Amino acid sequence: MPIETPPRWEPTRLWGVRCWGLVVVFAACVLTGSVAESRGDGFDVVLLGGRVLDPESGLDAVRNVGIQGGTVTAVTERAIEGATTLDVSGLVVAPGFIDLHEHGHDLESYRLQVQDGVTSSLELELGSADVGAWYAAREGTTPLHYGVSAGHARVRMQVMRDPGSFIPIGDGAHRAASEAELAAIRRGLRAGLQQGAAALGLLIQLTPAATVWEVLEAFRVAAEFDAPCVVHLRYQGGSGATDSVAALAEVIAASASTGVPAHVVHLTSNGLGATPQLLAMIDAARARGIDVTTELYPYNAATNPIDSAMLDPGWQTRLGIGYGDLQWVETGERLTEASFRHYRAAGGGLVLFHMIREPVVRVALVHPETLIASDGIRGHPRRAGTFSRVLGRYVREEGLLSLMDAVRKMTWLPAQRLEGRVPSMQRKGRVRVGADADLTVFDAERVVDVATYEAPDRPSEGIVHVLVGGVPVVLDGSLREGVAPGRPIRARIQ
Repeated sequence: MPIETPPRWEPTRLWGVRCWGLVVVFAACVLTGSVAESRGDGFDVVLLGGRVLDPESGLDAVRNVGIQGGTVTAVTERAIEGATTLDVSGLVVAPGFIDLHEHGHDLESYRLQVQDGVTSSLELELGSADVGAWYAAREGTTPLHYGVSAGHARVRMQVMRDPGSFIPIGDGAHRAASEAELAAIRRGLRAGLQQGAAALGLLIQLTPAATVWEVLEAFRVAAEFDAPCVVHLRYQGGSGATDSVAALAEVIAASASTGVPAHVVHLTSNGLGATPQLLAMIDAARARGIDVTTELYPYNAATNPIDSAMLDPGWQTRLGIGYGDLQWVETGERLTEASFRHYRAAGGGLVLFHMIREPVVRVALVHPETLIASDGIRGHPRRAGTFSRVLGRYVREEGLLSLMDAVRKMTWLPAQRLEGRVPSMQRKGRVRVGADADLTVFDAERVVDVATYEAPDRPSEGIVHVLVGGVPVVLDGSLREGVAPGRPIRARIQ
């Protein structure tokens, strides 16, 4: 009996059927939201069942997050598996916190910061006079991402041979620059930006001899490189012509005349009682298309070296405080006139300024466009607890902010501030497919800061997991030793 031959498929017919099948499969993926999972379940890390907060899209829902090659490749309701799977049910999965203003760029500070949920830490206020060397010194050694600005104060110190080790205390603070020195300062700032600095930093209050023209010249250098200026205002408080209102007007005018975005650091410690007026000025400038943003830390004390220009004669009137409002970090003692004079003459140590009233912190914190940044430095609890303090005290305990609002101020808004200069920031501050896998997982019912002015180096509690580039650096609440996935946050080197 002859064997019946099956009908022969023509190549064109076969191709058409295959194409139709692909169309059907793709449509099914779109309808089910699984396009992002097309690689299957070969994830490096999976976070299962957490409450995912993405401030960019507004997502606030239970999802599973898959990570491959340091990138988020799935945010889904579907069950997924990975080489490492972490059950995060009952916990919040947020973008890693981005701190634009941290001074302690050493391993001790980085360890405290990642335990506070920080995955990107930048020194954008004081900055560096040698940007290339600054980045090179941290390559391959940090548990979090790192970045620096071209620092006007640092360059000024170098040009004017200032003896200060951290901030200017001699000519760099107190002498006007000659034309030749100003030209050298401009060259130094250009060099830093050519080396890929993330911004240009201006610490104007601690370089009081820098003229308005010198500051404007720095803004003009930033304009050449499409870099934002990160600015510590020239004056503090609300005591007349030389107050924070005039200081902010200087910055807004410089931004408007050069087109350079400006970011004003620690608004509450500069504004003090005038903080509401400063916020109103920023709102008005933004409404007119001037790109100005600001930040705060959630504490009532500032800090500075005792020999800084901030404590030059007349500080009591400018700051509205007295000797008893100053606290010597080394011993915890409150100062008297005699001890103040002794420590100031010796120089070098840090002092706490108890001068920021709680209503000032609150009015800035609830403003929809303020960012959270630590201004972290040794001897102040904000280095260890800034982000957990907001989540624990002001979100959970007091309900001053929603959880999404707080996370937005810590992640998406800081990322946006740098996107124009550093395009890679478009992948940070989000939990979405294609974003960098910089993630902080915390217990919203337990997260809290425990560092104090007397014990400033206590790590925060309630931060359960922290992933930097998909690598866990904090796991089950414990810091992992010897893990260094941090990468530079840097603009293009020219």
